[in-house]
Amino acid sequence: MVNNLQEAEVVRLESIGEGSRVCLDLVDHLAPTEGILLGNTGHGYFLVLAENRTTDTYPARPFRINSGAIHHYVLKEDEKTAYLAELKPGDVITVYNEEGKMRKIAIGRVKIEKRPLMRVVAKVGDTEISVTLQEADSVHVLTPEHKEKPAITLQEGERILVKLDQPGRHLGEKIEEEIIEF
Repeated sequence: MVNNLQEAEVVRLESIGEGSRVCLDLVDHLAPTEGILLGNTGHGYFLVLAENRTTDTYPARPFRINSGAIHHYVLKEDEKTAYLAELKPGDVITVYNEEGKMRKIAIGRVKIEKRPLMRVVAKVGDTEISVTLQEADSVHVLTPEHKEKPAITLQEGERILVKLDQPGRHLGEKIEEEIIEF
């Protein structure tokens, strides 16, 4: 387990149509296996990697993380969360890497565009978590073997790295609350 990351099994993938996708352009270079933790709910987050590789359709952008749908939670500083829609230039987020190291980097630009989206659902034990990512070959997740995997090539049964959490936040701060979220 790296930075409390765990293996999760992909259990469902579906195209869900077009929506607002957020790219975060950070003020520093990122390694190919650095990324941020994002999720649809407070149950957990997927490690989504930097756009640090050239693909068939995109040039490398070593400062960018294609962060998926605008409603996502993103893990920021000190285990606080924010919605992607709330982030602005100058905000600091926590970037994780496969070696177990974290660093804090400021956002230089937030870029929102309409793009086709896909929902990825994974399980750790009985806990189901999900993420809504752009259907593009520039979006990568990390496998337990520390390999970069394009999200559009994921298949049910494959394993990826995620971080589990407990839902219940108020303005990004953890609170004790009974909450149902899916």
